[in-house]
Amino acid sequence: MKTIILCGGIGYRLKEETEFKPKPMVNIGGKPILWHIMKIYAHYGFNEFIIALGYKGDYIKQYFASNANLIKNFNITLVDTGQETLPGERILRIKDYIPKEDQNFMVTYGDGVSDVNIKDLVKFHEQQGAIGTVTGVHPRSKWGLLRADRNKKVISFVEKPVLREEWVNGGFMVFKREFFKYLKKSEFEHDALKRLIEKGQLSLYSHDTFWHAMDTYPDVDSLNKIWIEDPKWKVWK
Repeated sequence: MKTIILCGGIGYRLKEETEFKPKPMVNIGGKPILWHIMKIYAHYGFNEFIIALGYKGDYIKQYFASNANLIKNFNITLVDTGQETLPGERILRIKDYIPKEDQNFMVTYGDGVSDVNIKDLVKFHEQQGAIGTVTGVHPRSKWGLLRADRNKKVISFVEKPVLREEWVNGGFMVFKREFFKYLKKSEFEHDALKRLIEKGQLSLYSHDTFWHAMDTYPDVDSLNKIWIEDPKWKVWK
């Protein structure tokens, strides 16, 4: 099964880095986060990748050409999907790269890592029978949360806790080929997901353990610290 990795965005909140390189090429533990993502999928036997390029796509091409030893077990297809193309259309532009005999394909973003079991995700998707499956993860609050007693005295402060009652799309997604019919030009992928929801064709694979996106510099620092101390997403040997 092929995995589309969306790598075309600019990454405005990491401007000092993304002025020179695309966001998926920001280093975590000395290697681009894109490499980490591919290692997760490859660990579970999914090593066929279609990289949807856009902003500074040549940087990714040059990196792979210069570091063939890091990707020797990956089957990679690099596809230019436009400089300012929105994610939904980027996926649509990959359609012809998914063999017609393939019933399913996967999609993920080039800026998030997790210890999600990809084999279990695919199995769940196939059992559900819906057109699409997204991995639901618990978001982390952007702010520290205060708790007060009845007398309005603060009794605790929790620094950016994980919100255990909420779910967000963690970006590890599986779709039937039919999903291409729900995608349109000049749209985000979320628009197509909403259409699936209206048809009762989107399933949620619940993932309660590690997930971390890389949107800001604190996220980069956090991931680099986790890599040193306990890289939970490092499922490979």
